[in-house]
Amino acid sequence: MKVLVSIGKEIPHPNTTAHHIAWFDIYFHPTGEKYPYHIGKIEFNAHGASINGPDTSTIYTLPKTKVSFKTEKDGTLIAFSYCNIHGLWASKEEIALK
Repeated sequence: MKVLVSIGKEIPHPNTTAHHIAWFDIYFHPTGEKYPYHIGKIEFNAHGASINGPDTSTIYTLPKTKVSFKTEKDGTLIAFSYCNIHGLWASKEEIALK
């Protein structure tokens, strides 16, 4: 299964030194199981900062990634993200294989 995780699809999220997404943390909770499985954590570390100060670099990561994993069960995909201004956010999507 391939999954695209992103923030800012409809309205771009600021991606500056002062306001950015720092990471995504992705889990899959199979139907009928007690706990979710940790699929992965993706960090976004380039936000325009350099030794010359904030927003002086030309390198900016975008809060978007693809992850792949294998499952034989339906379940819930859960994604957390962290904005350095607004804190922790969560989203989930039900996955049906049939």
